Amino acid sequence: MATDELAGRISGLMSRARTDLTELVSIPSVADPRQYPPEECERAAQWVADAFTEAGLQDVHLAKTPDGSNAVIGHRPPPPGAPTVLLYCHYDVQPPLDDDAWTTPPFTLTERDGRWYGRGTADCKGNIVMHLTALRALGDDIPVGLRFVAEGSEEQGTGGLEEYVAAHPEKFAADALLVCDTGNAAVGVGTATTSLRGVVNVVVTVDTLAGEVHSGMFGGPAPDALAALIQLLSTLRDPETGATRVRGLDASGTWEGARYEEDQFREDAGVLDGVPLTGTGTGSVSDLLWARPAVTVLGIDCPPVVGSSASVPPTARARVSLRIPPGTDADAAQRALTDHLTWASPWGVRVGVEPEQSGAPFRAATDGPAYRALGEAMQTVYGKPMAYLGQGGSIPLCNVLADACPSAEIILMGVEEPRCLIHAPNESVDPTEIEHMAQVEALFLHAFARAPR
Repeated sequence: MATDELAGRISGLMSRARTDLTELVSIPSVADPRQYPPEECERAAQWVADAFTEAGLQDVHLAKTPDGSNAVIGHRPPPPGAPTVLLYCHYDVQPPLDDDAWTTPPFTLTERDGRWYGRGTADCKGNIVMHLTALRALGDDIPVGLRFVAEGSEEQGTGGLEEYVAAHPEKFAADALLVCDTGNAAVGVGTATTSLRGVVNVVVTVDTLAGEVHSGMFGGPAPDALAALIQLLSTLRDPETGATRVRGLDASGTWEGARYEEDQFREDAGVLDGVPLTGTGTGSVSDLLWARPAVTVLGIDCPPVVGSSASVPPTARARVSLRIPPGTDADAAQRALTDHLTWASPWGVRVGVEPEQSGAPFRAATDGPAYRALGEAMQTVYGKPMAYLGQGGSIPLCNVLADACPSAEIILMGVEEPRCLIHAPNESVDPTEIEHMAQVEALFLHAFARAPR
């Protein structure tokens, strides 16, 4: 199929892509039964299964994974002698967080200033629609075999698909794996992500008293658990620069690839005027994002301001996340974080650390035929050489897939450029990214089919 014809087909499918994404976004598929009914995830999984069956895949079905979520799995046999490509995405989404911070309803796709807003429009339902659009444009002109998997609990990090892949590696065997849960450096800049940070999450609890006591009668000598927790968490950052500081973890790495300029980062992250970036006195933004550990306090359990009483808090806890760069062992990082929090216990208070999520970092090899084919497709669509960037987020599945398919090339790409604000209120996607990345995917399948191996 000629490039111009393919581009025309994809352009003609964009109204359908919007309808698809509208339907998907309307399903609140948050894989946490404490927040949303699990039936919503099942409804989203069935939507995906039906759509990819209609797009030409075979035996598309829901497979229950060990964490209780459903993976959607399907395939299309390869022509004789052709390679096989696995297409990955996930249909579960982050919760909306603060509903009041959304300009428009989070589960209603809304167009504003040329972008489509709603939870999951980019991460990762926009990538589902990208896959569908590419396959529909190609029709029967698919020169490779396909395997397809849509994960159902990626955002919760409960590891259901990772365990399923390890137990059934034959279902994921492929020559190239398109893990479509990242995106371009900016709109119009075709990009492959070659590095992912790993993640270690723990819950730290501080206990000081048998129960609440009156702050007037006992405050002072009675140890305040919330104050102790604040003191403890403060030790995870340098007091002058704000850089992450965990005993036993190297924080001097440097990034050798394309740079993320500070001004662009400030704009993308929405940093307020006059507020300096943390850690930048010790390294570049690229170093801090992609080559060094980074700690974030994700949440704290303590008395809320509204409704709080004049009492000394007897207990407080926090969820702490540590992102780690390639070359850092996740188990060692978890031990270092646990040891640091225990060591830094202030005033002799009781500190307990409970391990939670853990995932290893990832670095892709980029010198094979799949990357050459992708570079060719990116050049055709975007008119410039493909960029290579790191990604601060974590996708533990990449390492599991690498173990299951040791000879396969793993490519991270997608529609999630920085303005998408994934995981935040007012998530959005630029529809031109869905259109252009669908074209990249379709061209890649053809280029990879004819690439020498």
